Amino acid sequence: MTRRDLWKEKVVYQIFPCSFQDSNGDGNGDLRGIVSRLDYIRSIGADTIWICPVYRSPLEDQGYDVSDQREIGEIFGTMQDWEELLEETHKRGMELWMDLVLNHTSAEHRWFKRSRSSKDDPFRDYYIWRQGKEDGSPPNNWTSYLGGSAWTYDEATGEYYLHLYSETQPDLNWDNPKVREEIQGLIRYWLDKGVDGFRLDAINVVSKESELPDSMEKKVQGSGYKHFKNGPKVHEYLRELNEKGFSHKEGTITVGETSMVSMDDVKRYTAPERRELSMIFMMESPDIGSDPDDSFKSRDWKLSELKEIITRWEKELKDQGWFGLFGSNHDRPRLVSQFGDDGRYRVESAKLLATLVHTLWGTPFIYQGEEIGMTNYPFESVDRLEDQEAVHYYRSQTEKGEDPAEVERRVLAGTRDHARTPMQWSAGPNAGFSEGKPWMPVNPNYREINVEAEEKNPDSVLNYYRKLIEIRREHANVVVHGEYAPVLEEHEQVLAYVRRCSASQGLVLLNLSDREAEFELTGEICGCLDTARRLLGNYPADGHGIPAKLRPYEAIVFGGLKPMPEK
Repeated sequence: MTRRDLWKEKVVYQIFPCSFQDSNGDGNGDLRGIVSRLDYIRSIGADTIWICPVYRSPLEDQGYDVSDQREIGEIFGTMQDWEELLEETHKRGMELWMDLVLNHTSAEHRWFKRSRSSKDDPFRDYYIWRQGKEDGSPPNNWTSYLGGSAWTYDEATGEYYLHLYSETQPDLNWDNPKVREEIQGLIRYWLDKGVDGFRLDAINVVSKESELPDSMEKKVQGSGYKHFKNGPKVHEYLRELNEKGFSHKEGTITVGETSMVSMDDVKRYTAPERRELSMIFMMESPDIGSDPDDSFKSRDWKLSELKEIITRWEKELKDQGWFGLFGSNHDRPRLVSQFGDDGRYRVESAKLLATLVHTLWGTPFIYQGEEIGMTNYPFESVDRLEDQEAVHYYRSQTEKGEDPAEVERRVLAGTRDHARTPMQWSAGPNAGFSEGKPWMPVNPNYREINVEAEEKNPDSVLNYYRKLIEIRREHANVVVHGEYAPVLEEHEQVLAYVRRCSASQGLVLLNLSDREAEFELTGEICGCLDTARRLLGNYPADGHGIPAKLRPYEAIVFGGLKPMPEK
């Protein structure tokens, strides 16, 4: 097996530093806090850590507004603390990935301060400036991802600057070769310091159509997406970034955040021979319950839709590209609250969702707290939110005349703050996160849902994750590198699939509902079941062999099936 194949066997643990572990009692998570929890992360089975931005930042967007990409933010610690984190991570045989924000900077960045100071400043063209239309309105009608115009007028020079996100996050002009050279140098800087890989924030929006035409779409967030998503030069720029940046250190792994991609887009980004990215995130399935025109509005979906998405990604990309699998991250509500049942079946559905992520073809990502089944926070008012996206959305929609109560309901359900409440380590004060007042409130259920309690319970969500990852590693030829074959494709409750290689195959059965589900396996699979053995399940075994029905949110993994007959 090639070295390139082996990196696909990694399991990545994502850390949102502000909320992971506080080491100095100031109420904010920090780098030394992460160091203190490395043994825990390793015990889960993860061999890679991705930390969200810890650079110098005003923290208007929790670190995704970077004011200096080469310095550590004071709230997180010092460069010495970061170097200790890297050293201790490597000592444990794990890798450390950094988060790179390359589409935009903070408005406090020295580049932007120079850029807005004068039209003649050498840094002016580091960002995207345009004159307004004749009537004084913005250069085009694009909306930002926070709602409202993607342009802000700057009185100092009488022009508008583009920001696909907040006005405090101006977009960089990637068409300027000097900007790309700066970014390439930044990547080499962190690789020289010992970083093993990068997650690339919003990387498929860096190339915009030069004409910046008006949008015909009516999306509340990012209405001009057809003119900047997977833009005209994005692949050219990524190949250049690889050649002059990522390839500076052999074995560097890169994963791109790239929403709204086709299968051809995925292949272009991740096909090894193209030398762009190692993988991108598979974002289509986590987005299934969101309105495509308004991410705070939900939509009903059917299991058949999810099956179609999974089958398309698993089968069409086999041996042609690679992707990261996840259910939750720092930008989404908690996994078990969004796609499971965080009440009666919290434990069962958390285990089922984990089974889905860790038995598919792709690299699994675990977001902090997911492995213990953390749930959404019971926010009661928009006034309690830190999430700038949610606050901007509430303001813009109510200003348009929408019912404030309805908008607030949507915002409280979909806010990113659900994922950003402190990690629940114990039943002690502040869930063991901090000796001071946490920057975000701790979920009241921390006394029941915490790492300490899960460690003591052999049937906990945490220990289930450990078993899943162990199975994935033990059966890597099947789970990581094998083929995917859907089963029971028409069933309205059960998601089932076979994972197989030439010598072995396994069967995964998942009941994604709160009702008992009956099913019958037919066709070629029937001749393979005699030797099946149960490897893992989220309920006690009910009889021997393959069952005829599944309990609510039941998940079972079988191994040892006979190979499918050759055709």
